[in-house]
Amino acid sequence: MTKIVQRVAATLLLVMMTAQLLLAQNRSVSGRVSDDSGDPLPGVNVVVKGTQQGATTNADGRYTLSIPAGNVSLTFSYIGYVTQEIPVGNQSSLNVTLKADDRSLSEVVVVGYGTQRKIETTGSIASVKSAELIQTPVANVAQGLQARVAGVQVNQNTGAPGGNISVRIRGTNSINGNSEPLYVVDGIQISNGGGINEVSPLSTINPNDIESVEILKDASASAIYGSRAANGVVLITTKRGRTGATRVTLDSYYGVQNAAKQLPVLNASEFAQLENEVFRNNYYPNPSSLGEGINWQDVIFREAPIQNHQLSVNGGNDKTQIALSANYFDQKGIIVNSDFKRYSFRLNVDHRISERVKIGTSILGSYAVNNGITTGSTTIGDGAVVTGSILGAAIGAPPTLLPYRPDGSLFPFGEQANGQYREVTNPLSFANVLNRNDIRRTLANVYADFNLVKGLTYRASFNVDMQSRLQDNYSPRSNVALADLNDNSGSGSKTNVNNLALLHESILTYNTMFGTNHSLKATAVYATQVENANANSISATGFPNDATQNEALQLALNRTVNSSRSSQRLDSYLARVNYGFRDKYFLDLTARVDGSSKFGANHKYGLFPAISAAWRIIEEPFLKNVSWLSDLKLRASYGITGNAAGLNPYQSLATVSASGSDYNINHAYITGINPSGIANPDLRWERSAQSDIGLDIGLLNNRFSIVVDVYQKTTRDLLYVKALPLSSGYGTITGNFASLQNRGIEFAVNARLLDGPLKWSVSGNMTVNRNKVLDLDGGTTKERFITAYSLLQVGSPLGIFKTYVFDGVNQTGETILPGYDGRVGGHKVRDLNGDNTITAADQTITGNPNPNFIYGFSTNLSFKRFDFSAFLAGSQGNDIYNASRLSFEMPLGQRNQFKGVVNRWSATNPNNQYVSGFQGGRLPISNYVMEDGSYLRCKNITLGYTLPTIKGFQNIRVYASANNLFTVTNYSGFDPEVNTYAGSNTAIGIDNLVYPQAKSFLGGIQVTF
Repeated sequence: MTKIVQRVAATLLLVMMTAQLLLAQNRSVSGRVSDDSGDPLPGVNVVVKGTQQGATTNADGRYTLSIPAGNVSLTFSYIGYVTQEIPVGNQSSLNVTLKADDRSLSEVVVVGYGTQRKIETTGSIASVKSAELIQTPVANVAQGLQARVAGVQVNQNTGAPGGNISVRIRGTNSINGNSEPLYVVDGIQISNGGGINEVSPLSTINPNDIESVEILKDASASAIYGSRAANGVVLITTKRGRTGATRVTLDSYYGVQNAAKQLPVLNASEFAQLENEVFRNNYYPNPSSLGEGINWQDVIFREAPIQNHQLSVNGGNDKTQIALSANYFDQKGIIVNSDFKRYSFRLNVDHRISERVKIGTSILGSYAVNNGITTGSTTIGDGAVVTGSILGAAIGAPPTLLPYRPDGSLFPFGEQANGQYREVTNPLSFANVLNRNDIRRTLANVYADFNLVKGLTYRASFNVDMQSRLQDNYSPRSNVALADLNDNSGSGSKTNVNNLALLHESILTYNTMFGTNHSLKATAVYATQVENANANSISATGFPNDATQNEALQLALNRTVNSSRSSQRLDSYLARVNYGFRDKYFLDLTARVDGSSKFGANHKYGLFPAISAAWRIIEEPFLKNVSWLSDLKLRASYGITGNAAGLNPYQSLATVSASGSDYNINHAYITGINPSGIANPDLRWERSAQSDIGLDIGLLNNRFSIVVDVYQKTTRDLLYVKALPLSSGYGTITGNFASLQNRGIEFAVNARLLDGPLKWSVSGNMTVNRNKVLDLDGGTTKERFITAYSLLQVGSPLGIFKTYVFDGVNQTGETILPGYDGRVGGHKVRDLNGDNTITAADQTITGNPNPNFIYGFSTNLSFKRFDFSAFLAGSQGNDIYNASRLSFEMPLGQRNQFKGVVNRWSATNPNNQYVSGFQGGRLPISNYVMEDGSYLRCKNITLGYTLPTIKGFQNIRVYASANNLFTVTNYSGFDPEVNTYAGSNTAIGIDNLVYPQAKSFLGGIQVTF
């Protein structure tokens, strides 16, 4: 018994000693993390050095962490602040003050195939962070860049959900080619493009997944991408996992959108009076009794919801870091039956196998659905404007007609008013047309990094961009009046498009120091890329009914089948050397050789070199004692980049195609094939030579920073379609004939005005760019019309307007000059050469769609738990050709008109602007519809509030936001930020009723667990 008691006592003693030992080994430390002003910093990572143990500060900046016994150090890290490592010692409470990282020169920026300290950059590179990109609710990363960066012009060509965006870095650099920059998403190269009614490829990428965007503007920065870099490069880095406690973040907002304005049109009474006058009858016996009638803009516009929800998980340890997110974005259009919906996910994983080997992957997947609607007719002055797009139809629809039958179905105009208005279209018929795009896209990257020897690393990466698109179209029979139905009524199609891009890159990097003064970094890359595309479609007309829409195309009477396939390859070899001396002088040398299958046999390969240098004048002894000057760096660069985006595969070869019609030979229909393209073995990429001089200035410990760049870019070997003599058997040939030039200056200013309890920062930028056509086809052609009113002219900017000069209205008794369709009560144009006849010689340059300058301004304020931000964008000095006025200020009957036509010319009202009603009349192409397109737009205003600490939550912020709140402009159309021809290089500044941008108000919440 005694032995048992002894054993129990010994066991209890052992347990007590073990417990005491465990208690001694684990203890708790807590504290508060704040900034220089004493304000709490939520979301700071607090990690026990050398372990995976960690915590994150809550909304009050407080943390509690269990730590082992012994000598323990805690690491405190937060973006924008200097990381601190502090020994705990015997302390149980540890308060920390983090200092803002004013050493902006030590920031790391992403460059092609690597990174650099900001201090080392010699080229013109601008950065945009995630918070700026998503400040406004955007479906497209390019939208978030607008007015953020000097030298970058972003045009929202259409306000349609998921619609087309045009980006120009330092001007337009091509005529027939693509002027969009190259986008590189985590190493995967993609392109943007498309027409006014197409979905932008960039809309398939979720902007909320992006960590930062770097824009490579000059040749020294972008030449590393060779034949694809003439239009600049946009490097997109997505959010990656970080070491520390796992963070779960929910970001969600919901809002409503409305049309910012409506265009004033005639009401029913005014329209009826005009109809009686034009047709000289009494079709409307009592116009005044009709009142306002139908406002068709009210019918097609709606209040549209917009919402976005994202759940993100981020965390990891010293070996493995993971970032995972899922996103749902849904934007209904302000025009009925238009919308864009996107489901996306992202997975980024980085894992260190050993000290020498690291592997990782980036996967971005998305499924997008776009229901589009046709806007922006390219036809002027006739019925096509009111039958070709929903906005044109809504402006021109007679307010005396009805949208719906009594049973609620669409009421075709051909069945109303005894068929008087069968030439115009019920605007709702466009909303009835199925125009759906289902887009699936996967961007994937797998890499492996190897530390071969000290300073030498090798990275192998394998990238894939897979995209498939199904386009469904169906125009129902119900859109057609019963009397007009025929065997071709009802039309539908299905189109499948598949694209696959595969890219492998092998990257060797050597980084070393010689002594204490010399730094050297050398990069060598081999890359090979293959792009495959295939498409097939079937279209049909003549359906028995609308029951199956386009899901049973075999039921139609007439069917057409098309298919295509293409492939192209690009092989690249490149090298770059970065040299630095005492962090004072820097020199970069870059060379890239590209070989493309698209180009002619004589020019498969091209060389793209660049050189740049920087002098940090601030390091010179004579500036050491200038306390108010914290940075001064002079940069200079010169390089050559290429543009291969303007050519399709096989365009350098002799081609044949189907004739487009069948031939009856021996009572059998045979499809004819004929030569369609002449071979050009000298076809090659467009080449841009660019020089740049830049100055970076920092004042008062970099509280104020100024960046100025002056550049000149000359692009030669531009692709141009040149006319051939008929004796050749071909009408045209595509070759490298043209050239143009862009010159400009950029300013960017950032300032932290207040750093106390009230924090206030502002930033602004302005860009002045001048472009000029130097040559079109070797001197043969001096000018060429692109549209009826815009042209290319040697020695002038792209897309200038050439028209007659409006000279009022022909009054009773005035002499009407011959040569144009002049009449009493109609527009007259000026006889510029004085020969008393109106001819083409009387046309002159009347406008320029290129702005004098573009600019942006933003401000951010915070006080305690409140934050406020505002963002404005503007353009100054550009002209817009408001082509819709050629249709809707010409009262020729059967269509409604703009409100000003109430004051039309008559014998008793001899006004000098609006013409009289005249059946079949046309307005001459003059500067009558030329308008100033300058504007200042409030893109976003946001007010946020961070809630006090709630148990279980690290941070909760709620906010309210207004977008496109107001626009200051004299432009009379829906939207001054417009272009009917979307991303065209030459037909710019033209408005023929494009989908307008919406004004929106939304509320959101951001929660971190």
